[in-house]
Amino acid sequence: MQFWGTKMALSAPSYSISELTRTKGEMESFLADEAKLSRTRELLSSLSEGGGHDLDTTKTLKMFERTFGCYIMESDEAKELRSEATEIEGKLESERNNMVLGANMPGGEFEEMSSVGLRSRLRVDSEEEVRKACFDGLNKIGDFVTENGFVELVKKRNKMAKSLGYLDYYDYKVTQAEGFGKEDLFKILDTLEEGSRPIMERARERFAAEKGGPSALEPWNLSYFMAGDITRKMDPYFPFEKSVEQWGRSFAAMSISYRGASMDLDLLDRKRKYSNGFCHWPQPAWIKPDGTWQPAVTHFTSLADPSAIGSGLTGLMTLMHEAGHAAHFANIAQKSPLFAQERAPTSVPYAELQSMFLDSLVGDAAWRAKYALSREGEPIPWELVQEDLEASHPYKVFALRAMLAVPYFEKALYEMPADDLTANSIKELAERTERQIQGGLSPRPLLSVPHLLSDEASCYYHGYVLAEMAVHQTRAFVMKRDEYIVDNPAVGPLLTDAYWKPGNSEPFLSLVEKCTGAPLSGDAWIDVLKQDLDKLLKEEKAAYEKARTEGETKIADEDIDLDMRIRIVDGDEVLADTAEDGSFLKTCAKFENYVRDRYEEAV
Repeated sequence: MQFWGTKMALSAPSYSISELTRTKGEMESFLADEAKLSRTRELLSSLSEGGGHDLDTTKTLKMFERTFGCYIMESDEAKELRSEATEIEGKLESERNNMVLGANMPGGEFEEMSSVGLRSRLRVDSEEEVRKACFDGLNKIGDFVTENGFVELVKKRNKMAKSLGYLDYYDYKVTQAEGFGKEDLFKILDTLEEGSRPIMERARERFAAEKGGPSALEPWNLSYFMAGDITRKMDPYFPFEKSVEQWGRSFAAMSISYRGASMDLDLLDRKRKYSNGFCHWPQPAWIKPDGTWQPAVTHFTSLADPSAIGSGLTGLMTLMHEAGHAAHFANIAQKSPLFAQERAPTSVPYAELQSMFLDSLVGDAAWRAKYALSREGEPIPWELVQEDLEASHPYKVFALRAMLAVPYFEKALYEMPADDLTANSIKELAERTERQIQGGLSPRPLLSVPHLLSDEASCYYHGYVLAEMAVHQTRAFVMKRDEYIVDNPAVGPLLTDAYWKPGNSEPFLSLVEKCTGAPLSGDAWIDVLKQDLDKLLKEEKAAYEKARTEGETKIADEDIDLDMRIRIVDGDEVLADTAEDGSFLKTCAKFENYVRDRYEEAV
């Protein structure tokens, strides 16, 4: 609970960075207990000598062996270095959460905003000077973290990993989670980087030509010229107060169940709250020795600001993403909680594939036809869907390249000699990586990405890239088999059986190949990027019109049953609770009324 309490800046004095450091240390000590590994191996040996016919017990003990093996450090030096790194990390994250962020506006006044607010203004503000001020505000995060412990943290992490025989900290992290090393990982990523580079270069040339010249590619202009006008036009059709209901309806239509899980959802942005959505499990789901089911206990968060243009859509995407994580881990059905925990040896792309597959639905015309509804219940018109596709499809490669930039930056960061690591050299490396991978400075500066700071999320971003490859491959498989994804009742069972139930008992690459019938590759993703716009518009319009016809026959007031209890919270305050409110839709209505009252002028 310390993890959730400190990330959400809860007011109870029991939550503190020192307590988080202590409890995290206790957990890692438990996992790194050599006596437990020895006992596990003794039990495996006795099973083998006895014929080894107890397959479930053997499978569970092998998971114990894998898990303990990820955390046991034979070197006392490495243990001490990890402890020192954890202390630096906790202090840095605490100071980062308390950092006053904002922008020095053209008139000279300072306007306080979170990183989410700054990025939102970058996308929608019509004044270039304001956008530039917001970009400068985001860049201050990099100045802050590199001057407040990040340099020392990188050195400690690297020294620890090298003392254990790894190439560096990145090699240590990827080997622990994926079972293969950094060099093998970047062979995969290099193929995607090389295949998408010419698409990116053509897209940048086209963007500059269409948007008025090279200045459109400046980092404070790029997001706005891609999305500013259409984001404003679409905003009325993504009211955030309706997002919980739309998530529930969409997942229920795909036959997704949470198997009795209890979940806390902290959805609104506020000061000192951790600046990235995440999902966390104080209690993993598992099958107990007596055969009874232990449902998951889940906490997840998004960062919506209903008063900001475009925040409804971005908040909804985060909600769908984290709800996807929650659905995945609620359905892992194995005989130990170690199969359902989020740390190594759970594969990063395995975890992210599930959430990214489900948040991808929000971009589908069929999904928008049914669920992108104004406060008056009017569906988003096809003309806006078309305009958004015309504005975004030729430039989808920008998102791919932005994702690639993070692992390439961290790879280079942890390969730097310790003597060369300084605040300035790290900032220069970040800027150089953006130019090399993204073609220019990024609207989201690399050093503003929160994943870099925490042990759990550092050297993690490659998982999003591999997961996105698998998302496109899985979508292509479902489309070929069923011809549709949105509201397809076969999707939930497919995900549950193929991806969710096994947990981390099988390798990510094996699960993808078993589900789709082909080894993981970037081919399906590259095919999407290369797809002719006119052909795409024709396909999406047909899907939109079909979905609109189906949507008109739906019973809007029929309750939703995802087999879960949810509490919607805002920090310490409980806003709504299905256990008290009586139904999912009543809880949705309570949250909707709260948002409307709190953000009355905006909504």
